[in-house]
Amino acid sequence: MKAKTDPRHNSRKLALSSIFCWLFNDTETEACALLSKEHLDSEEIDQFLTDYIVGSVKEHLDDIDSIIEKAAPEWPIEKISKVDLVILRIAIAEIVFGNKTPVKVGIDEAVELAKEFGNDTSHKFVNGVLGTVVEDLGKSRGKNKSEVEIK
Repeated sequence: MKAKTDPRHNSRKLALSSIFCWLFNDTETEACALLSKEHLDSEEIDQFLTDYIVGSVKEHLDDIDSIIEKAAPEWPIEKISKVDLVILRIAIAEIVFGNKTPVKVGIDEAVELAKEFGNDTSHKFVNGVLGTVVEDLGKSRGKNKSEVEIK
């Protein structure tokens, strides 16, 4: 588990809460971010990272969901746990559409969030789906899974 003082992990937790609020309560993202900050009471965060993740998920939501549907065809979007779904969306936004988070870091962070906020099997599900996403991404770029690095 990540240390409570890790600003980037705290930023992802804040993004998770903000996106969850926005997606499932039809509230403006700014209001959700403020509400999430109050409730999470995170010590130190990287506000730029939080804003980037929330904006990226919002901008690429349909594409991200298509990637999830392809990587987990036996799990329709509406059947995936809401927390797991938001964690997957965050990780895919960072890994596929971002240009700063290494693949291994994105997956590790997603697994840690799933352990912290999901159910007993969430981390395995998230890890499996993201493994498939990375494998598919590698195939589309002519690389194997271990060679995929998105900059």
